[in-house]
Amino acid sequence: MKTTCEIMVQKVLPAIRAELSRVMISDYGCTQQDVAEVLELSRAAVSQYVSEKRGAEIGFSEETQAEIKKFAALLLENELSYQVKVEGMCNVCKFVQKSGWLYKNAPEAKSCSICGDLE
Repeated sequence: MKTTCEIMVQKVLPAIRAELSRVMISDYGCTQQDVAEVLELSRAAVSQYVSEKRGAEIGFSEETQAEIKKFAALLLENELSYQVKVEGMCNVCKFVQKSGWLYKNAPEAKSCSICGDLE
């Protein structure tokens, strides 16, 4: 049995990072290095997200992709604090949970108690 947090960390967060990377590069013309700096990742990690070696297991709904695009725009518009970046990532993660993805793919999972504590 995997906990909800394990499922989210192993599958969903890499997929969110992959989608953020692709959006920043394709929609905003960022380089992999730019994306790495914004997301506080290595350039190699961004390369793996973009080439679908990481985070490619999940296909997001159009609504979820729209949320990720909004978050990408927010990340690129402003110099955000670490806390604001974390809250933004948590909001996207919560959106994925509310969209039903988690329950379709891991019906035994419950809502994340950690994210609930952030509200």
